[in-house]
Order: sequence, then structure tokens, then C-alpha cells
Amino acid sequence: MKMEFFKGNRQSFVEKLADDSVTVFFSGQAPYYSGDGQYPYTPNKNFYYLTGLERENFILQFVKKNGNVKTTLFIERPNPDIEKWIGIKMRKPEAVETSGIETVSFTDEFENQLNRLLMDGELETLYLDIERQGFNTPPTQAMVFADTMREKYAFLTVKTVQKHMASLRVIKKADEIEALKQANLHTKAGYEAILENIKPGMKEYEMSALFEYKVKCSGAKGLGFPTISASGGNAVILHYVENDSVMKDDDLLLLDFGALHNNYSADISRTIPVGGKYTDRQKILYNIVLKAQNAVIDAIEPGLPYAKLNEICKEVLVVECKAIGLIEKDEEIAKYYYHGVGHYLGLDTHDMGNREQTLQPGMVVTVEPGLYVAEENIGIRIEDDILVTVDGHENLSVGMPKTVEEIEAFMA
Repeated sequence: MKMEFFKGNRQSFVEKLADDSVTVFFSGQAPYYSGDGQYPYTPNKNFYYLTGLERENFILQFVKKNGNVKTTLFIERPNPDIEKWIGIKMRKPEAVETSGIETVSFTDEFENQLNRLLMDGELETLYLDIERQGFNTPPTQAMVFADTMREKYAFLTVKTVQKHMASLRVIKKADEIEALKQANLHTKAGYEAILENIKPGMKEYEMSALFEYKVKCSGAKGLGFPTISASGGNAVILHYVENDSVMKDDDLLLLDFGALHNNYSADISRTIPVGGKYTDRQKILYNIVLKAQNAVIDAIEPGLPYAKLNEICKEVLVVECKAIGLIEKDEEIAKYYYHGVGHYLGLDTHDMGNREQTLQPGMVVTVEPGLYVAEENIGIRIEDDILVTVDGHENLSVGMPKTVEEIEAFMA
């Protein structure tokens, strides 16, 4: 991604801030899972969107007064002794070149500099990247910082930037769309490797391991999320994680996977026959899901209410499932289809965006209807990534075998 992309994002963001405010973003840090073992580091996505930087323990600060904005980046001070163990830290010239932020200080200066800004009491609002996924989820670094600032500077009003960031990130720019297309191409490489190598008797985790290997060989940085590789009855569990069952000849394998490119994630689902051929019953159910997906994709255009997508999906599933006798009443579809038809996609797999709004050009949504028939050990989901364009839509997931005929022909 070019530096100008991140500069433009910052310019759009600061226009949304009130005067007499200070805004702070943290790049994050990989948590420890046991002893001195750490999880892999993933940059805070809002921080990355505004800087292009992927380093731990950095801080981004905006100060806005009288319409003027001062932007400061705080990076870790180099320590030659520590660098012998963990590698060279980013220096100021590299940080400036990547982000385009000219004013760079060290993080050990952050608190004193912030205190000097707040001493005269002219700054009234503190914006932080605060979000909570659940009432009892552990506090983030921004949440802890908010509590500290409320205690030390009681005159400050603390607000979250989530609404501002969502309004920016939900509309994808050209660089972002290209990154998502590349992520889909990497995903295609991994998917085709599975189609070529799957055999009855193999373990589900062999498929997820093969997928990760192939997408990295194709140039992907890694995965957007842990791969779901669910065969037989496991596929009725939406977020199945064990991936350790033996795949049988007459099983379907539900795959939910996505590669990363420049921190943007693809999100694709395919359901394939382990033995290379769908049974007649599997074909019937599969084609119902595919019909629902096609109906939703065909309807995507600017101005369509986001919520309408799931309504279209359910209408098709209800009609088709009644026709085959799977259900008798409309409301019974909830037994076999128990999730929404999609979500926004971007830097996060479930990306930021208001689901109460209408579709606009530049939005990218997933379309992923499913049927989960536990009594028959059949779970089917089909998912593509769809860009909303000025005159309709574009499928970013092209070229990945999806119909019964395409999948069986490829596997043959």
C-alpha cells in the first residue's frame, strides 16, 4: 500500500474530530499465552489504516485546535541489547517513509508530552479506539488508558472513534479493492490444492494445513482467520475448530477459509465431496444453497438496504426447502439456517460498518447462505466476496469452482 493511501485516510479521519481534542491510537502488543510464549502479533487495524505501520507498542496522536491538526507518531526507542534477541526496531526515517508522518517521538516521551498538552485545560475531548465485543470481555489497552485518563484528568470527556472509523473503512478505496482481489487469488491457490489432493481417510487438519502452505507459497502473508475444515456432521457447527476427524468417502467437507494480502482478508466458503462425487441428496441441498446465494448476489446494488440481503436469502431457502419436504412452515427454516447471509469484509474478516444502512459503491460484503441438516450429517455453506459498484456489483471470488459440475470436473 502506498504512503499516500494512509495520508489520505488520516486527512479524512481528522475532519470528523471536534476542535480542542486529542486522539490516541495504540498499535497493540501480542499477548502472552503461557510463560514467555507470545501469540503472533497482529496490528490494531484502525492504527494500520491510519499509518501503514505493523509494529508493536507504537502510538499515534492527533491534536486538533482551531481547525489545525498536529499529528505525532511515537515509536519505541532502539535498545541495542534487546535488538540482539528480537531484531532491529524501526527507526524514525523508516517510520516517516512508511506513514508520511513527519513528527516522530519515542514512546517513553508520550506521557510527559501528553501532560504538557493537557496542563492548561484547553483540550476538552479525548478520542480513543474503544470497542467491547461483550460485556465481560477483557479490557483493551485503550479501555485501560481511558480509565487512567478519567482519573488523572477529570475535565476530559472520553469518546470512542469507532463510529468515525467505521464510516471510513466501510467504503473501500482502489488500493483496498486490489488487496482484496489479491487475497482472493491466494485463497484460490489454496482451495485448488485441496481439490487436487483430498482423499477419504485423510484428517480434516491435513486440508487446513495444505491450504495454509499453498497460500503462503502463492505470496500471501498468512491467513485472515483460522481455517474451518468440517466434514460430515461437524459441518453443522458454524465455527467448528477441532479439524481432527477422519473424512469419509460419502462425507461433504465444508471449508471456510481466507488468505491475507496487505492485512486485507478474503473470506470464502466451499462445500466439496470428499470422494469426488456428490450424492443425489447432497446435490439437491447444495443447489438450494447455491440458488439462494445467486439470488442475493444478483440483487446487490447501491441503495439496497443491507438487511434486505438476508430476507432474499431466507425467501429462497423457505420456498426450496418446502418443495423438497424438509420444512412445512416458513418459521421452520430457522432449524436449518441459523445465521445471517453475510457481513462487511476488509481489514477485519467481520469488518466495521453499520448494518442498518443501505449499500453504497465501495462496500464489500460476503454472501454466505447455508443449510445445516444435522439429522443427515450434512452442512453446506457457499460464500463469495462481493464488491458493490456504481452500477451493481462485482464478484471478487471469481475462478473458484463453485457449482456441482465445476467441482466434480476439477476433482476428476
